Amino acid sequence: MIEQKPPQKSFSAAILNWYDRHARRLPWRSLPGEQPDPYHVWLSEIMLQQTTVVTVGPYFDKFLTLWPTVQDMAAAPLDDILTAWAGLGYYARARNLHKCAIAISEGYNGQFPSERDQLLALPGVGPYTAAAISAIAFNKSETVVDGNIERIISRLYRIDTPLPSAKTEITTYAAKLTPLRRAGDYAQALMDIGATICTPRSPNCGGCPVSDFCAAGTTGDMERFPVKAPKKVKPTRRAVVFWLERLDGFVLLCRREEKGLLGGMMEFPSTEWCEEEIGVEEAMNSLFSNGFQKWTDRPSEKELVRHTFTHFHLELRPVVVLIKGTDTSILPSGQWVRPEDFGSYALPTLMTKVLRAVVKGRG
Repeated sequence: MIEQKPPQKSFSAAILNWYDRHARRLPWRSLPGEQPDPYHVWLSEIMLQQTTVVTVGPYFDKFLTLWPTVQDMAAAPLDDILTAWAGLGYYARARNLHKCAIAISEGYNGQFPSERDQLLALPGVGPYTAAAISAIAFNKSETVVDGNIERIISRLYRIDTPLPSAKTEITTYAAKLTPLRRAGDYAQALMDIGATICTPRSPNCGGCPVSDFCAAGTTGDMERFPVKAPKKVKPTRRAVVFWLERLDGFVLLCRREEKGLLGGMMEFPSTEWCEEEIGVEEAMNSLFSNGFQKWTDRPSEKELVRHTFTHFHLELRPVVVLIKGTDTSILPSGQWVRPEDFGSYALPTLMTKVLRAVVKGRG
């Protein structure tokens, strides 16, 4: 690491001057001179976790149309929130979004607290989100560090410590540069610079307002930073997923438990996700009660569905089974839904892949 100490005032002034000319127009961002809406800031920050700005835009607009205020969101059924969220992934965020809306509506009379410690006590609000809301919505001098800002700071100081171990070191340096005034604009400016100039590959150092302060820019090894620890090999889990269809065309959907991956979302019934592969016959015997097979046609296997989560890959083998009997006690509990009505349910991306595989398999 090269020890380089940009003057705080000169650095932040250059960042803010750039922002005044080049700030991105984003659906959740207030215009110059406008007071930011804490509800908009909070909603966008939760949505933007692990998700791109381009993807979030339409979802943000949809949520504001459905629930213009945090009280409206608090009064909505969780299933409506999950359905509107479908496709954004990391569904624990949606569950916490609803819990947080209720906490603000009931505990703070619908008004977001402005202090970082109070924000940290809310469901789904971690250190980054609390700092972002406090700085952007209430202009508190909080140090905000997202992935873009990590990249900028690590290049600025040529921090050799690999991520994620470097997070504390990066935050310490970032705090020294955070201005007392316009901290929200400053944070958003760094986000914009990271997204448009100080990019992971081929950064545009010539367009950077603080290139003169940058140690990595001086040595020309910008793309080496931030240093990242070697990636662990992701395991692959496997399961059999069943498309259970009645003679009238209705298909069985089940709700996952509230906790864990895809918690509270709707799914086609499946076996446990395990590293060991399971055969279709074994899957049917483990998932359904005795007598199931006499009420069904011969199962039909479809094209394998692959999906990747943060920590593992998943392979689902879709199996279509036509239910000819009327004894539903042999089946998992759930709802019978027409496929054309799936859009009204909280069906995650993984299950839409299963849907496509089944439809494709039917020609």
